[in-house]
Amino acid sequence: MKKFAVIPSGGKGTRLKSLLPKQYIKVHGKEIIAYTLDVFQNSENIDEICIAAEPEYFELIEEIKKKYAYTKLKYIVPGGKTRQESVYKGIMSLPASDNDIIAVHDAARPLLPLEILNNSINKAIEVDNVVVAIKARDTLIKGNQFVSDYVNRDLIYYAQTPQVFKSKNLKDAMEKAIADNFLGTDESMLVKRAGYKVQIVDGSSMNFKVTAPSDLETFTLISK
Repeated sequence: MKKFAVIPSGGKGTRLKSLLPKQYIKVHGKEIIAYTLDVFQNSENIDEICIAAEPEYFELIEEIKKKYAYTKLKYIVPGGKTRQESVYKGIMSLPASDNDIIAVHDAARPLLPLEILNNSINKAIEVDNVVVAIKARDTLIKGNQFVSDYVNRDLIYYAQTPQVFKSKNLKDAMEKAIADNFLGTDESMLVKRAGYKVQIVDGSSMNFKVTAPSDLETFTLISK
């Protein structure tokens, strides 16, 4: 059984008002995506890595690969117009058999704890499909300008990545979504929609996505 990682890297970084997509911004002299790749390179549970990105950044990714000696980064493929399309192109580029494992992780989640990555893969080997998530802790409010209701948080989780699946389940789910012209917000939604069970694995508040300027500021402070 082989374990692959697919890292969609097509984000524009518009909310950060950056000329570069957020994942290529340097923090302390190192690209955000490089912090992310470190975790997968260092995991004994990952054999090969695929990045799906815009072709104009292929040269930069190759430079990052060489600079940090990412020996597991085997595939750099063109992404799609959506995250979902980028992930699909990534998984279809892999020499994965039906029972292999594929972990999908956001390029701009650079503080993924190695333990959580390994736990998620080990659990997926056991149960086929998992999503890393953290339990809601704050009061949840429904409304538009004014409060209309409060949501019971006992069964509410915030989905993160990695999301890890048996290869044949992920491919089947994505192909069903394509056939139905369905666009999901993440892979676990597609796999659940296709009729498979998806187990929750505990995530971490450290495993946040760098999206807004405040996220970049937080990451800069934490990663010193």
